Amino acid sequence: MFDPTNVRQRAYALLLVMPLFFASNIVIGRAAAATVEPWTLAFLRWLVAFLILLPFALPGLKQHRDEILRNWRLITIMGLLGMWFCGAGVYFALRYTSATNGTLIYTSSPVLILVLEWLFRGRAIGRREAIGIVLAILGVVAIVVKGSLGQLLALRFNAGDVIFAIAALSWAVYSVLLKRKTLAAVPTISLFAALAFAGVVTLAPFTLVEIVETGHFPASLDAWLSIFGLALIASVLAFYCFQHGIAVVGPSTAGLFMYLLPPYGVIMAVVFLGEELHAYHFAGFLLIMSGLVMATAPVSLWRKAADLLPLGLLKLPLRAPAQGAE
Repeated sequence: MFDPTNVRQRAYALLLVMPLFFASNIVIGRAAAATVEPWTLAFLRWLVAFLILLPFALPGLKQHRDEILRNWRLITIMGLLGMWFCGAGVYFALRYTSATNGTLIYTSSPVLILVLEWLFRGRAIGRREAIGIVLAILGVVAIVVKGSLGQLLALRFNAGDVIFAIAALSWAVYSVLLKRKTLAAVPTISLFAALAFAGVVTLAPFTLVEIVETGHFPASLDAWLSIFGLALIASVLAFYCFQHGIAVVGPSTAGLFMYLLPPYGVIMAVVFLGEELHAYHFAGFLLIMSGLVMATAPVSLWRKAADLLPLGLLKLPLRAPAQGAE
């Protein structure tokens, strides 16, 4: 039973809704991208997000000013990775590739997080966790290729796909860096505000050049409502849930929940864009959820389930997934 006072349970609850907030970028961003240039859109998104965060983050920013200033290079790099490559870079890439290709490539980031933690932190990957990852990947592929092997084989990659691959790697590096000990003392919301400001700074010069070259700047109410929606939902809520999850359960476990992006995106497309549900959507969602449970459920839960079934049907490797290095 869910206990809101349990820190880990609360973190998992936030991680479950986190991909829904990220997926809102598909619906809200589609409206904004039609009238706002990519660098300008990313810059305004993170500027508004920073202004939303500032009243809540200011006490922590003042209290931990020394830690933040001491790590300004790291925070700037993370702003570049999380808000520049994964912000304007994604909007720019969508001009050259399909959302299907982009989704398939971008959802490789959880695997990249595990590889980075294995390479640089010696993090072990349990067999049960590996099985869960494979199931989740199969679910993602089933959704983005619409359950068709022919469509999977027909995928073609271009410059936009390369940018998405760079964005996926950037997200993985950003996620791992969030767990650095030098940033552990800074409260999540204050660190997030510092990172959002770093993103604004790194995006600013490119935005200025873009405005000068194109002469375009959002002027309509609809454009600004879209920008505010991106800032509040796809930025503040999504990134806060993700960073809180990393602080509690580690980057590798938190990263696994990114596999929920495709099914959440499908649900939003059905609700807001009138698209239809198909059998492959349900099959993909079932695979993804099975993979998440397999990879993240505590060993005690598996043991209880195994005791309820005859003949040891759940006698899978019960080693707990290794947590990210503190």
